Amino acid sequence: MKTYLGRTAIGAIVAATLCAPAYAQVSENGDGSIVVTAQRREQNAQDVGIALSVIGSDELEQRGVTNVNQLQDATPSLEIEPAFGGGAAQFRLRGVGFQDYASNNSPTVGVYVNEVAYPVPVMTQGLIFDVARVEVLRGPQGTLYGRNTTGGAVNFTTNKPTDHFTAGGMVEYGRFDAVRGEAYVSGPITEGINLRVSGATQQGGAYQYNRDTGEEIGDANRWAGRALLAIEPVGSGFSGLLDFHYGRDTSEATGLYLLNDLPTQAGAGPVIPADTDRFATGWGLSPQLLADTELSVGDVPGVNNETWGASANLSYDFGSVTLTSVTAYDWLHREQFADWDSSASVEADTFFGSDVDVFAQEVRLSNSQPGPLTWVVGAYYSQQNLDERYYSDFVDVYGTYARVNYAQKVESISGFGQLEYAFSPRFKAIAGLRYEYEKRQLQGFGSAFGGAQALPPTDVSTSMKPLTGKLAFEFTPSDDLLLYASASKGTKSGGFTTYNTGNESGIEPFAPETLYAYEVGFKANPSRTFQINGSFFYYDYRDQQVLSAVWGDNGAVGRFANAPKSSIWGTELEVVVTPAEGVTVTQYVGYKKGRYLEFFDLDVPASNLVGEAVYTDRAHTDIPFPNLSLGGSMRYAIPMGDYTLTPSATYSFRDEYPSWLGETFDIAAYFVVNAELQLAPTNGPWTLSLWGRNIFNEKYDLTRNYFTSADIAQPARPVSYGLRFSIDY
Repeated sequence: MKTYLGRTAIGAIVAATLCAPAYAQVSENGDGSIVVTAQRREQNAQDVGIALSVIGSDELEQRGVTNVNQLQDATPSLEIEPAFGGGAAQFRLRGVGFQDYASNNSPTVGVYVNEVAYPVPVMTQGLIFDVARVEVLRGPQGTLYGRNTTGGAVNFTTNKPTDHFTAGGMVEYGRFDAVRGEAYVSGPITEGINLRVSGATQQGGAYQYNRDTGEEIGDANRWAGRALLAIEPVGSGFSGLLDFHYGRDTSEATGLYLLNDLPTQAGAGPVIPADTDRFATGWGLSPQLLADTELSVGDVPGVNNETWGASANLSYDFGSVTLTSVTAYDWLHREQFADWDSSASVEADTFFGSDVDVFAQEVRLSNSQPGPLTWVVGAYYSQQNLDERYYSDFVDVYGTYARVNYAQKVESISGFGQLEYAFSPRFKAIAGLRYEYEKRQLQGFGSAFGGAQALPPTDVSTSMKPLTGKLAFEFTPSDDLLLYASASKGTKSGGFTTYNTGNESGIEPFAPETLYAYEVGFKANPSRTFQINGSFFYYDYRDQQVLSAVWGDNGAVGRFANAPKSSIWGTELEVVVTPAEGVTVTQYVGYKKGRYLEFFDLDVPASNLVGEAVYTDRAHTDIPFPNLSLGGSMRYAIPMGDYTLTPSATYSFRDEYPSWLGETFDIAAYFVVNAELQLAPTNGPWTLSLWGRNIFNEKYDLTRNYFTSADIAQPARPVSYGLRFSIDY
């Protein structure tokens, strides 16, 4: 069956390729400098006094990046952990993160596609394709963006419609019968109206097996498409970009393996030995979960997701000012079955049924005339609705089955603005403010265990009215050196812990967190062959949101708590060197360290022993996250007559990721290397690439955790290799 699916996908993609990726470069000026839109206008990246990394489509292809989680190996100080190996991404940038496997809380890092925010983490897990560049902005964002974030922002910019006909495609086949393909066509419909249609698929790739039956698990089955319509009548001052996109994902899950022996049925059943092969896994499905869902006997862990959305980015240049409107609507239907005990025993089987819709409207006004003053002001409104079913089957370990049902509504309105004033050609000051009102309502949260209502439908709400902002200075003592310093404040929403609980105190809201960020940095181009950027930051963290527990009427209840005060500091360095014609070497390094300064945390074992709340002082203990990250790339374009042969490699290192759960769940440090050999005619339309990823077969985990009685981990993909063919007309 796998071979049939693979051949079918290959046939479909090759047909699209032959009739017409999508390897767009990072947008460049005529002098080769990288153009970014981090500040809502086109600028040379080296002229922007913000710590940011730019990843172009070539590097995305070489690293095999197909979803946002894989960006952690392409930029410093970024970790994106798949909670329990599932669809809830846990973002952490410069140590600012939020560990939550539920669907309802906001992330610390904002993800945007063509200026549209994806405020619910599970919405970020779609297929990445036809992307021109990714900008990773570090530090609080809010004076230029519709949403407020404490950690930073990840901005995806897709390839835009062209005013001349172009078409292309890519097909890739690799180990484990993995198939990936893209195709696009772009060109004018009439004068001033251009259209681009693109699509992508990812198939196969299973590298794990059931330890009992040998059945494979992990095949991808993802499809996505996008249509962009650009409208820009000549001489009218008007421009518009309409974006329509759709995605379908019925992929199998990446399985979990057992770190330790699993005594099933609370010790009354057989003991499943710890897995010596990290690619072994297991799963089971109870009659109760079958009855409550649309799952069928024989189904394996995986997803059945569908997404679609549309946006309109419209602007009009009045001559001295430009008015911009961004209207967006996105919808997601998610069904996800996961086996968190990694066995046929029903110890921790879960199901998420989520329906999400988000409407957003942003309006901005900015000056469009050159001069010492540059400014932008805007207003943002957003409404997001979530209907969630979360079922947990513990029948073999606790003899019960838990159902959680709730709805959540989030409404946000804000005003923001930023101005820059150049006191001289060498010195500039920047100031920004943001005021926001947000209300979160948890509606009808109810839980039941074994069919008995534990918590009747309950309504809880929380709101915030933060005033945040930014003050920065930029100094260019020479044309090839930028120095900057900034102080900014960001806020992340409060929220609710929506796990299994029979106690109303378990869903009491936790408070928003606030980050005061201080940063100094430089961007330098000492010569045409050498570029170096560096930054140092210090974060004063207030009310940091930490997964912990609170003491209620019925004992300890798992819930997010607020650590009153903590701090994070660190430094980053990024280098680009072109020592010879056709040779490019890049390197990044990031180091960060964090500590709790004030935090009395509930000691759950001690509290249960004495029957009342017992707290432990965690002041001056480390915040658990990796300290060191580094990576880079090497590329050498070798002319060979009418062809160019380009060997290249990328590499990344992530330090040990300590866990607040204990040493068993620490993720060991890892070093991963990818390599590629590319052949292309010097002036021809096609490229053939032989690639290898994780070529030294580094054995490492993406996440570790436990649920009920099982200590589990998700393994990263082993060494893989394959061929890719692309063509552009």
